[in-house]
Amino acid sequence: MLSLLSPEQRVPKEHPLRRIKQLADAALRELSPVFDAMYATTGRPSVPPERLLKGSLLMALYTVRSERLFCEQLDYNLLFRWFLDMNMTEESFNHSTFSLNRERLLKHDVAGRFFAAVVEQARSAGLMSDDHFTVDGTLIEAWASLKSFQRKDAGPQKPPDDPGNPMVDFKGEKRSNETHQSTSDSESRLAKKGHGKESKLAYSQHALMENRNGLLVDVRIALATGTAERDTALTMLDENVTGARQITLAADKGYDVRSFVASCRELNVTPHVSQLEKRRSNIDGRTTRHSGYAVSQRVRKRVEEIFGWMKTVGNFRKTRFRGLLRNRLASYLVGSAYNLVRIAKLSPAAT
Repeated sequence: MLSLLSPEQRVPKEHPLRRIKQLADAALRELSPVFDAMYATTGRPSVPPERLLKGSLLMALYTVRSERLFCEQLDYNLLFRWFLDMNMTEESFNHSTFSLNRERLLKHDVAGRFFAAVVEQARSAGLMSDDHFTVDGTLIEAWASLKSFQRKDAGPQKPPDDPGNPMVDFKGEKRSNETHQSTSDSESRLAKKGHGKESKLAYSQHALMENRNGLLVDVRIALATGTAERDTALTMLDENVTGARQITLAADKGYDVRSFVASCRELNVTPHVSQLEKRRSNIDGRTTRHSGYAVSQRVRKRVEEIFGWMKTVGNFRKTRFRGLLRNRLASYLVGSAYNLVRIAKLSPAAT
């Protein structure tokens, strides 16, 4: 049975992915010089990096749990083929293509450049605030088992009873990041979100959100240390939004620390930080008496929507990658997918 239909004809005109594709293609066109420098002009043709990036966006947008599963779906999913500009007869690429090209993407910081291009699209469309921001952090579970968290000075040990899943007895053993390290992912850290929570091997993810429409200005992955949230917040502020203009920064009680508040003021940033008990808070009535403080405290909760989307729809509650650099790349791509969805909803489609 012959058919003269193309993937373009099968995708409805009002499908929300159409606007996302327009925005993604526009951002990728800005990266063409980077892509030209990544690959040699001779040798066997490789999968275009644009397709790898757009494939990663599809995995975040449609909660595809692995690259192998995505390549399997690419064989029969017309929507995916249309988004990647593939025709009906073109063969799907192998899942190993992602891992083989990941070093090139890391070397040229392609994911970070792509995220920046998407942010610039939102800023050019007037969708971003230049004055009011929110910062927060969360934990991303590492791709490593607690059984791999072993003493750094451990000597030779007897062979495990089961090499694939050995029995490990933690009873009575005090474990910390100073004395122990994961043998699977050495950069992951044992951390917990709060009192009464279980400890897990994790990375910390940090988001800088503008308060007008809840768009991401910056997203970072860092080692899960006790001061990572505040340290990374100051870095994001310094690199993205500080200047001569006075701006505000909303945050939760975890940021009500004297050194953080003082550093914000040095950067010409008014810290609209949620107060601890008033007698212990570093934020006084000079800040809280203004109506803008109450607005910042109300709007800042929207940053949890970003983390919620990235962990559920974006499937980034637990990372599939090992090491800080690879998780940073994945975080930029999931963050880009979130921003593209928001921009597509907020801005009119191009005619």
